[in-house]
Amino acid sequence: MEPPEHEDAPIDDQPGRRRLLDAFWPPRVSRAQLVGAVLLFALGAGLAIQVRSNTESDPLRGARQEDLVRVLDELGERTRRLEDEKHRLETSRTQLQNSNDRVQEAREQNEAKADALGVLAGTVKATGPGITLTITDPQRTVSGDVLLDTLQELRAAGAEVIQINDVRVVAGTWFNGTPPGELMIDGVKVQPPYVFKVIGNPQDLQPALNIPGGVVKTLEKKQAGAIITPSQEVQIDALRPANKPGYARSAPGAGNG
Repeated sequence: MEPPEHEDAPIDDQPGRRRLLDAFWPPRVSRAQLVGAVLLFALGAGLAIQVRSNTESDPLRGARQEDLVRVLDELGERTRRLEDEKHRLETSRTQLQNSNDRVQEAREQNEAKADALGVLAGTVKATGPGITLTITDPQRTVSGDVLLDTLQELRAAGAEVIQINDVRVVAGTWFNGTPPGELMIDGVKVQPPYVFKVIGNPQDLQPALNIPGGVVKTLEKKQAGAIITPSQEVQIDALRPANKPGYARSAPGAGNG
């Protein structure tokens, strides 16, 4: 008796597809991959919401062309007004700066004039190159006329500021000496030696005193001595009080020259 025939087993004609499905299903996802996927999803959702919010909040979205042109014209006009205002402010700043510079320059000129007038009037100290003339008078033979001649000779040689002993010489300085040996300068009694501190060019002042028949020769005849010491820095510190005139006033336009 022949054994019963067995039915043939079904043949799987797609083994590759089944192996591929077995590899991907059920899915095997690690914890790190899952967290990364969640983060990417959240980032994408946030960007989409932001873009949508910006689009919806744009006031010009969906505006007509005429409205856009009007907005641009208004922006252009506002820009021009701002530029004009900027130019005006810059011009004002420049004018103020120039005005301040002129005021400062005028102030400096006035201060320089005040200093120069103070030097001439004897109300401020002075320093500069010059000479020191020391007149010794052991015999008390030097009179006020001799000192006056000496002063005039120095002024003619270009002396700018002069001090005799403790007296500041000014335009109205006067001498009195009778009898000789009792000299007064502007009412102040002076004793020998008579020290002239003189500011000016030493190369002009010293030769002027040594000319033939000049100051030095006159003093020698009176048995008086003269010592001339040039210096690049003569200090004159004797001062005159700044007296205010009782009647005189500056004339209009007097300060323009």
